[in-house]
Amino acid sequence: MTLTDVAHGGLDDALTGLRAHVAAPVALPGEAGYERATPWNVAATVAPAAVVLATSVYDIANTVRFAAARGYRVSVQATGHGAMGVAPDTLLVVTAGMTSVTVDPVARTARVAAGATWQHVLDAASPHGLAGICGSAPGVGVVGLLTGGGIGPLVRSVGLSSDYVRSFELVTGTGEVLRVTPEQNAELFWGLRGGKSTLGIVASVDIELLPISEFYGGAVFFDGADAAAVLREWAQWCAVLPESVSTSIALQQLPSLPGIPEPLGGKFTVAVRYAAVDDFAAAQRLLEPMRAVATPVLDTVAVLPYAAIGAVHADPVDPMPLYEHHTLLRELTSDTVDVLLAAAGPDSGSVQTIVEVRMLGGAYAREGRHRSAFCHRDAAFAVTTIGVLVPPVADVVVPQAGALVVALSQWSTGGQIANFAPSDDAGRAARVYDEDTLHWLAALAERHDPAGVFRCGPVVRFVG
Repeated sequence: MTLTDVAHGGLDDALTGLRAHVAAPVALPGEAGYERATPWNVAATVAPAAVVLATSVYDIANTVRFAAARGYRVSVQATGHGAMGVAPDTLLVVTAGMTSVTVDPVARTARVAAGATWQHVLDAASPHGLAGICGSAPGVGVVGLLTGGGIGPLVRSVGLSSDYVRSFELVTGTGEVLRVTPEQNAELFWGLRGGKSTLGIVASVDIELLPISEFYGGAVFFDGADAAAVLREWAQWCAVLPESVSTSIALQQLPSLPGIPEPLGGKFTVAVRYAAVDDFAAAQRLLEPMRAVATPVLDTVAVLPYAAIGAVHADPVDPMPLYEHHTLLRELTSDTVDVLLAAAGPDSGSVQTIVEVRMLGGAYAREGRHRSAFCHRDAAFAVTTIGVLVPPVADVVVPQAGALVVALSQWSTGGQIANFAPSDDAGRAARVYDEDTLHWLAALAERHDPAGVFRCGPVVRFVG
């Protein structure tokens, strides 16, 4: 029996055993606590049969065992930034209550619980002059970022966030709790770094912290009228940047809302994001060609504490209905810039809130100490579109984003990164992983989740 076989009115009876099986609160539709299923990206339809508000690894393991014994599926959510749909035949484990972060400043490590965000890590590590290698948005969950690889504002200088994982505490599809390290369950250690939720639910993770207390960074914003000059200069300027510098550029149309600086709200602007480590004086000199290409409307680049790393991208904090699309490029040529401007420039009629081109290479291109399931280290740039699905533009966002990706196809590798533009498209897995990685992830999933408990969301499984 699965939950799809049970009428809605009978769900309470069908799940009575779950309430007795886990110590955590369990909420059915309409009950207090069920609203905790609402993800940060409210465009995703998340309507599980029940929500388990986990507070420990035992809550997660007991939920999975219950599901495995009865043919149910299980999904997991901390913040829901990369949310995908959750069906009414699925139990949703919400880990947002598990936020502990324990820093060992001598060993330069942190143990991070399943629901902690990178802001929790920043708050715990920064007083020690240490840095957790986070993504662009500190409000994103640590585990979700790490299991997808993790590309942050310093990616060219320090590499993937997942390259700094020391160990995982994992709940498998049978409800078994495993310690996963490079020496212990090594095949799972390979697959968890890049394989998203394919191999189970991570209850906690140990990460290495780096001795980074400050960086030189922020963003330089230009008026939309200067978009062509700024984008062309940026494309050429990237070619000579050292690994100590990471950068991206965004064509953006931000709404006029509280918290958005007046020079940016309600206007078309161009943001050159910049983050550098090591020699700050050299970093300042390297940025001068971009500062000089046009008159900035706002310049936030300065020496900043690492705790302010979120200021580089200044991603939105409040939940909203987003649609993302994404592709990876081999190169960024003058012709590529022409296509970007035609599709997303100030005269294009674009309704995308942001179209970002992120430079890769440097440390990103090198495998870490331990091989992982993350693919596409050979990509030179990542292009991501972000649109808000609200009237009057909601019906235009999706096809327009798709048209831009198609227009870039002659420079595209055909690949995508797991954490960017989540989708239930049947062909997505083949764009995120190469053939060998797909095979080994699917084989590991069959071994550790024989009942298919985790056959939902961004997972890799054999078809059938």
